Amino acid sequence: MVFQRLIVCGDSYSEGMSDEVIDGKYRGWADRVADVMTTAHADFTYVNLAVRGKLISQVVEGQVPTALSLVTGADTLVSFHAGANDALRPGYQASVAIPLYQEAVRMIAKSGATLMLFTVLENTGNKGRGSELWEKRFSEFNQGVRQVGAEVGAIVVDANQERFFSDRRFLAFDRLHLNAEGHKRCADAVLERIGLPFDPSWRTPLPPAKKTPWIIEKGVTVAWFFVFVIPWILRRVQGKSSGDGRSAKYPTPVKWPLTKSL
Repeated sequence: MVFQRLIVCGDSYSEGMSDEVIDGKYRGWADRVADVMTTAHADFTYVNLAVRGKLISQVVEGQVPTALSLVTGADTLVSFHAGANDALRPGYQASVAIPLYQEAVRMIAKSGATLMLFTVLENTGNKGRGSELWEKRFSEFNQGVRQVGAEVGAIVVDANQERFFSDRRFLAFDRLHLNAEGHKRCADAVLERIGLPFDPSWRTPLPPAKKTPWIIEKGVTVAWFFVFVIPWILRRVQGKSSGDGRSAKYPTPVKWPLTKSL
């Protein structure tokens, strides 16, 4: 199908962290997908409501109603991705988060839009107890995504089907968000699923990594802890979010691309 509109709901993943920055905004996989979608439909428009740090309930309450009001039919592709920030919180309850996510999916599906969902990468290539907890929580959450996706007939982009994505070199320095190469490959995966031109090399694994000296590896880990982990803990203690005070990149339909540089 040729889509006339792309609407993106979600958190930092869909906002585009930590891709290259263009005009003060992260580019991200969604902007990259829009770059190709606009070549297939003369009247294509793009909406990106995603904001970093948002929980499922915040995406549902703050973004989904706007998205639903902008759906024109099956020629609108709605991307919905939420839940990662919930699963990372100490008090996470799968019995609450998964049904909330699934109900949101069913609500969007009823609009008549074409719906696209994502799983979260379970094995990120990181090590330690935190990574084990990550894998356990997201394995369970992803089952909920696949289940409701099959129920409503959504497109499900499942990163866990591609083992090479576990290469940490697709992650930014924060060890959480995709870097530019990660976003590029994600965009190509989406383009393949929706039947638009894509770079088939997106499945090609990176060449073997050179071994990093132990002292450098430890130094990078210490820097990562102070730059990212401690601020994250402080935000949790203070009840704050990285998305507080931030607004969506493109909250209303825009003719794409905005500039020739894209």
